[in-house]
Amino acid sequence: MPDAPALDDEAPYEHEDRSAGHYAERALLGAILLEPALLEKLDLEPAAFDSPFHAAVFAAMRAVPAPPQPSTRSGLEWLNAVLAKAQSQAAGLTPSFAHALITACPRSDHAVAYAAIVRSEHARRTIRLHAARLALAADDATVPDRPAYVLAAADALARHLDEVASRFPAASASLPRTPAPPSVPPVDLEEAEHLELMLLASATSCPAGVKEMRWLAAEDFASPARGGLWKCVAALAHREEAIDPVTVLWEAQVRGVLAAGITPPEVVALLSFPAGSACYWGTRIVENALLARARHTADQVTAYTADPSNGVHQLIAGSRRALAGLASVRHRWQHATRPAVPVPARPEAAASRAGPRRPTTTSPSPFPPSSSPRPAAGRTP
Repeated sequence: MPDAPALDDEAPYEHEDRSAGHYAERALLGAILLEPALLEKLDLEPAAFDSPFHAAVFAAMRAVPAPPQPSTRSGLEWLNAVLAKAQSQAAGLTPSFAHALITACPRSDHAVAYAAIVRSEHARRTIRLHAARLALAADDATVPDRPAYVLAAADALARHLDEVASRFPAASASLPRTPAPPSVPPVDLEEAEHLELMLLASATSCPAGVKEMRWLAAEDFASPARGGLWKCVAALAHREEAIDPVTVLWEAQVRGVLAAGITPPEVVALLSFPAGSACYWGTRIVENALLARARHTADQVTAYTADPSNGVHQLIAGSRRALAGLASVRHRWQHATRPAVPVPARPEAAASRAGPRRPTTTSPSPFPPSSSPRPAAGRTP
C-alpha cells in the first residue's frame, strides 16, 4: 500500500477535520486517474463531492475525453489536461495534488465502493440542508402566513427524503440512536402565557364549544400546569358536568395538576376573568405549537445528520419519524382552521323553519359583542 501523502500535498484551503467521506473522495479520484474507464461505471455528479477541489477535478474528468486505450504517454497527457481544466475552476491545484490523489487510492478496483460512500455523505449533507431551511422557516416572523411557509419547507424535506430513498437500495434500518434535542419553547413566552390564560378563562366561562375543540392538546401549551388545566376543562366538558372555577379546581386536584406548582388561589384567579372566544385563543395556541414543533423537527433531523454513526437509511427513517410528529400537529391545526361546512337541511325540514340557519365559523373574533377584555388578577403559573 502506498504511503499516505504529506499534508503539503493537500490542495490549498482544505479543512483539517477530515471525515471518512473526505478520504473516500480522494480514493475515488485517484482510482479514476489510474483507470479513466471507471468513469463510465459511476453514476455520480460533481455536486456529490464535499470538497470544491475534488468536485472541480471530477468535473474536469467528465469534460475531458479519456483516451480509448490509455498508454503511459496518453494517460499522462489526459492527466495534464484534466488538471488544466480543473485549475480554471479551482486555482491552486498543482501536479503534486494529482499525485497525492493517486497515492491516496488503496485499490482502484474498489472505486464503486468509494462512490457509494461519496453518495451517502452527499445525501447526509442535503438532508441537513433541508433541515436548516425548515429551521429558518420556523424562525422567520416576517412572512405573512407563517404556518403555510413552514409546512412548505416541511413538504420539501419529505420529498427530498423520498428522492434519497429512491437512489439507495431498499433495506431495513433501525431508528437513529442519537439523543433527541430538547423541545423548543415559544419564541414569545409572554404571548404564549397570555393566549393560554385567555383560553382557560374563556373556556371556563363559556364551555359550550369545548367539546368540539378536540384539536387542542395539553402538549400545545408552553406551561405544563396550564396544559393540565385545559385537560381538566376538556374532561368536565366531555362528561357534561358543571364547569366553573371551583369545579375545575377540584378536577385539577384530583388529577394532580396542582403538583406542577400552581396553587388553588392562582387557579381560581386565572379562571375568573374571561375575555373573548375560547376557539380563537385555542387556534392561536395550536398555531404556535405548530411552529415550535416544526423547529424541533428541524433540530432533530440536524442532530441525526451530525452523528456520523447514522447511515443513510437510519437518517431517512429518523427524519420521517420526526416529520410524522409534525404531521400530527399539522392535522390538528388544519382541523382548527378549517371553515365549518353547514349541513344542508332536508326540503321538508327547511320549509317548517322560520328562516335559514346562519353558518358558523371556526375562526371567530376574539371578543364577541357580549364580552370585553379584562385583565387577569393574581399570580399566573
